[in-house]
Amino acid sequence: MKKKTTIHCPYCGAKATLHPASYVYGDAAKTENMLYVCDRYPKCDSYVGVHAGTMKPKGTLANGDLRHKRIETHRLFDAIWKNGILSRKNAYRWIQDTFCLSSNQAHIGEFSDYRCDCLMDECRKVLQNNHVKIAC
Repeated sequence: MKKKTTIHCPYCGAKATLHPASYVYGDAAKTENMLYVCDRYPKCDSYVGVHAGTMKPKGTLANGDLRHKRIETHRLFDAIWKNGILSRKNAYRWIQDTFCLSSNQAHIGEFSDYRCDCLMDECRKVLQNNHVKIAC
């Protein structure tokens, strides 16, 4: 039997608890979506989604600024494989090689503000070198 993982907020140290997404998003949330939310929410605005059908977090808890940056980072990164520059699998391998990360570490949901900035810079270079226009 798997041991239950306890998740703590990297901002305030409080425990994070699994909640339906409606706990944060209200009626606009899809009913099947779940989030780990800091127990000090909304004072501490950190949370992370879980993989569908599991209790496994998609990354680390993040505040609003980091969540937004991760979304922007994914938008640039996804453009690499969606435009056929690399396959999706090879794009993730490129992240590993570029930043000397293991396959377990090469997930944007695990990235810090700094690592997101670094990956966005590298993605812009790849997209520009392949003549893919991106919105600023």
